Amino acid sequence: MHDLLAYRIKSILSEFKTQHVSFFMVCCYIFIEYVRPQSIMPALDILPWAQTFLLLSAITLFLDKDIRLVKHPLNKWMIAFFLVIIASTIFAYNRQISIDRLADFYTWFIIYFLIIHIVNNEKRLFIFLLIIILASAKLSYFGAKTWALRGFSFTSWGIMGPPGYFQNSGELAIQMLVLFGISYFLFQAQKEHLKGIKYWFLLLCPITAAMTIMGASSRGSQIALVILLLIIFWNKISIKRTIAISLLVFAGYSLMPDEQISRFTTVGNDNTSVQRLLYWENGVKMIQEHPTLGVGFFNFPSYYADVYPNDLIGMRTKRGAELPHNIFIQVGSELGVLGLITYCLLIIGCFRSNRKVRAILKSNKKENSWLSFLSQGLNLGFLGFLVAGQFVSVVYYPFMWITIALSVCLRNIVINPANK
Repeated sequence: MHDLLAYRIKSILSEFKTQHVSFFMVCCYIFIEYVRPQSIMPALDILPWAQTFLLLSAITLFLDKDIRLVKHPLNKWMIAFFLVIIASTIFAYNRQISIDRLADFYTWFIIYFLIIHIVNNEKRLFIFLLIIILASAKLSYFGAKTWALRGFSFTSWGIMGPPGYFQNSGELAIQMLVLFGISYFLFQAQKEHLKGIKYWFLLLCPITAAMTIMGASSRGSQIALVILLLIIFWNKISIKRTIAISLLVFAGYSLMPDEQISRFTTVGNDNTSVQRLLYWENGVKMIQEHPTLGVGFFNFPSYYADVYPNDLIGMRTKRGAELPHNIFIQVGSELGVLGLITYCLLIIGCFRSNRKVRAILKSNKKENSWLSFLSQGLNLGFLGFLVAGQFVSVVYYPFMWITIALSVCLRNIVINPANK
């Protein structure tokens, strides 16, 4: 592990080559989903690459002799959440809409169980995580460069990512929150052992992630970033750090365009804010009126447009309703109280799993292990997602499902020494 943690490319590639084909396939899936090379180079877009690698991962999984059944409390909540989605689909307001959107979750359901079983030792976890970091860093460096080249100015579209999950500036900003949390703590764990370009690469990951969040013009993600910074420095308050935080806040405020500042000062009064407040208000009504299984999986827009047509304002009167721009209201209104409780148990289970990892490592006098720092980074990035998720509808995006899969992998590796 020493050579891997030192980011020695030859050692990483050598280790990667020795892994089973199932691991190679799941890594290819993550690369395709996060980097989207087929969108960058249309000539490559000749196959459904993501589905192909996902299928090959599932097939080759059973050929890997090192695979063992992974038991974790989150497994049962994943299954329970899927069962609620199926039940909600059966009794949906518009069943066909739900059926057409089932892949939005069952894909992550499959990916979750593939990852937790295939990424089953410390070396695999490091390589898998490195692929995610490299793919996310590509986006963060591009975003930071874009924001800087336009003179740190404001644009209504923010910063666009590649086609896929991170194309919209709001979703791109949330992925940057995840990168910020993980890369910050990995840098803290490994900074003493890195030199030169490797040191600067890992250091610049959280910095460029923060810059991309600022340039993306997403208010929810910017609020989340401030909260994450406060958490990082909360237990490290000193005169020096207080001055540093003050300078960071001042610099961030100074670089923030007037248009972006005005978006915060007009919150609750502009059409976007008013429409979202109406979504939330009526979303709560949906939960009250359909408490068991909600109005149906992905039925919020259809139900809203039919039942609350007078609560659509501006362009929405012609374009129709959107999802509610809040992860908890989306889950509660579409899947009812059963879905909301299960979803919350998944969230709590993820944080508890990472806390268990740190407790085990501390009892083994390994609290300074990179695995302990990773558990903190996963928590920080996950919290960023939860805060930003109060303003966007990203329940079925990779942020949460990949995070909890990594958390389960981490606990499995720590709790079973043979997996290291």
